Amino acid sequence: MKTQQKLKQQFSCEFFPPKTDKGMENLFNTADVFKKEINPEFFSVTFGAGGSTRENTFNAVTKIKEKTGCNVAPHLSCIGSSKQQLKDILDDYRQQDINRIVTLRGDMPSGTISKSDFNYANELITFIRDNYNDQFHLEVAAYPETHPQADNANSDLKHFVNKVNAGANSAITQYFYNIDSYFYFIDNCEKAGLDIPIVPGIMPITNFGNLTRFSDMCGAEIPRWLRRKLESYADDTDSIKSFGAEFVSQMCQKLLDMGAPGLHFYSMNQSEATLRIWNSLKL
Repeated sequence: MKTQQKLKQQFSCEFFPPKTDKGMENLFNTADVFKKEINPEFFSVTFGAGGSTRENTFNAVTKIKEKTGCNVAPHLSCIGSSKQQLKDILDDYRQQDINRIVTLRGDMPSGTISKSDFNYANELITFIRDNYNDQFHLEVAAYPETHPQADNANSDLKHFVNKVNAGANSAITQYFYNIDSYFYFIDNCEKAGLDIPIVPGIMPITNFGNLTRFSDMCGAEIPRWLRRKLESYADDTDSIKSFGAEFVSQMCQKLLDMGAPGLHFYSMNQSEATLRIWNSLKL
């Protein structure tokens, strides 16, 4: 954990690209609130499986940057895309002065088959470095509790090392609710000689049903005691939100106190839950 303790703390927030004009308006309002209250290092915007939200992502990224003046980091996944398609996207972002990219392998939409010039995120990173040198700051994903498709924790760490060695500048983790998993992962990264910032991803708890579905899909563990506690509230959403804010705030404070280099909030395009956590922190 020594490397992370030396790094400047940074805070960021993540959005997904809305499909409607009303959703886009809500996104801009949320981004404006976050700018005033958190003043994030950057906003990130997700990219659908197989590039399914490519146009919406680009529109959201450029408009958020225009309206807030903040740095924006679009997600870019390589599965299902050709080198030329990705180069066209990167050229468009460069023309818009977007200089930070969250580089991912990604997944194909369910039921579809497509050829791709890339199989892994480290190949995308190498491609970007070969074509753009250091024009982009490259974020990558990290999985303290192991990627759900990894053979085991050791092979997953090797994949992460490959991404860093290919030229990644920093990383954002999948969300978790057991901080031991994060610090154990950091220790293993430092033993492997890695020294980039690895920022914990934070998912506010507002809806137990949605949380279990997200967690089952992405492999994030909900500890048994936490699952049973949330189950005890049944449909009492106010109590779930109150307890969730208290628990996640305490977790965030512990992470920062123990040397985490910042926090990345998965906002779900809403400001209330994230700000409730933010305002509880001793920053």
